Amino acid sequence: MSPLDRLDAAILEAVQRNNRITSEELGSLVNLSPTACQRRLKRLRAEGVIEADVAIVSPKKVGRGVTMIVLVSLERERADIIDRFKHAIRATREVMIGFYVTGDADFLLVVTAKSMEDYEEFTRRFFYENPDIKGFKTMVVMDRVKAGFEFPIDADDPVFGGNSGR
Repeated sequence: MSPLDRLDAAILEAVQRNNRITSEELGSLVNLSPTACQRRLKRLRAEGVIEADVAIVSPKKVGRGVTMIVLVSLERERADIIDRFKHAIRATREVMIGFYVTGDADFLLVVTAKSMEDYEEFTRRFFYENPDIKGFKTMVVMDRVKAGFEFPIDADDPVFGGNSGR
């Protein structure tokens, strides 16, 4: 992977806020030509620094008004069981986000549903029919206060060639 620099940091900050920004607008923000911005974006995508171009969709507007945070515990912590469950998470549309975590649970999931009845059907299919699952605890989201995937970008961070001793 190519080393990241302050221009990469500026580009990453801008595209996190608006992934539809034009090359001309981006160039003006970071003081580069539109072509240079396109080359850098292509490299950042190819190297996996930018993982996806996404839009934040209103769940209510698309009929998915119920969101749950689910803590999942597996029967045993064996590599094959963990890998199988990771695969199930990736293959299931209702699971929006999945984290393999430490602590009281093995996984934390963010799950979307049309209704509580829809979620109950999901739990029967996804949890109760899976013999690898010991148990799960559900928290219903009352209000989505913030949604996004923006990471704080600090151009002074050593990953961007900055000074860490400030």
